[in-house]
Amino acid sequence: MDSGLFAFFLPIALAIMMMGLGLELSIKDFLRVGRYPKVIFIALFTQLILLTGIAFVLCILLELPPLLSVGLMLLAASPGGPTANLFSYIYKGDVALNITLTAINSVISCFTLPFIVNLSILYFLGESTAIGMPIEKITHVFLIIFIPVCLGMLVRNSLPTFAYKFNKPMRMLSIFLLTLIFLVAVVREQSNIITYFASVGIATCLFCFSGLFLGYLIPHLARIPEKQARACTFEIGIHNTSIALTIALSVLESTTIAIPAGVYSIFMYFLATLFGFILTRRGSHLIQKRNPEATH
Repeated sequence: MDSGLFAFFLPIALAIMMMGLGLELSIKDFLRVGRYPKVIFIALFTQLILLTGIAFVLCILLELPPLLSVGLMLLAASPGGPTANLFSYIYKGDVALNITLTAINSVISCFTLPFIVNLSILYFLGESTAIGMPIEKITHVFLIIFIPVCLGMLVRNSLPTFAYKFNKPMRMLSIFLLTLIFLVAVVREQSNIITYFASVGIATCLFCFSGLFLGYLIPHLARIPEKQARACTFEIGIHNTSIALTIALSVLESTTIAIPAGVYSIFMYFLATLFGFILTRRGSHLIQKRNPEATH
């Protein structure tokens, strides 16, 4: 795909995916915050503060190249997404809480993501780097995330039947667009992909595992109900790689920065499935302990 056409296509693809997310949200999702203040604070703190810190430590300890370090920080700054909701549904988490967290985090990330990426660029690449995020590009990122989400919510509120009917097709389209973006990124860097996988594979795997593990452990230690703890697991542990890929390729104009998100997406599905299976098994054992006669 031609570079100019690719740069034109990516923001449109992200806007479509964000509108699809908006079709799943309503004002009630935001009003639901009052019912879950403790768990929402824990989830947002873990994702925005702890995981961002873990990503930074991984960059330093594993001595990642500067561009890959920025890519991992971009990934850490990206919010959760529809995939987290899907895993929560499959493994019996509180999907309503997932949607609430996704809604809040999507809005917060419009401000925190440019801030974290700018600091990462300054730290790892230095002030003289040609890759930057000036005000017009920050505004661009905000617009292609925020406006489509609001538009999707407006459609859902005005035409609920239409929104319900097109929700699944929009989700499938999002999966297709994400896959296409990832494949194009791989093709553009096919000569270096093995090297990138070797250099950032361990970091992305550890980052993904940390998100899933802390996403369950911290709510569990805080005595959050099991169903909500599982929702936090996937919301914290599964980042929206479509946002990270698109910003890396279209806004920062660097295929290398997109590599961590691409490699992460491979580990994400495997580790999330494995972690969900472990939680399901753990839940079954707890039920058996509480009701031993059920096994007879």
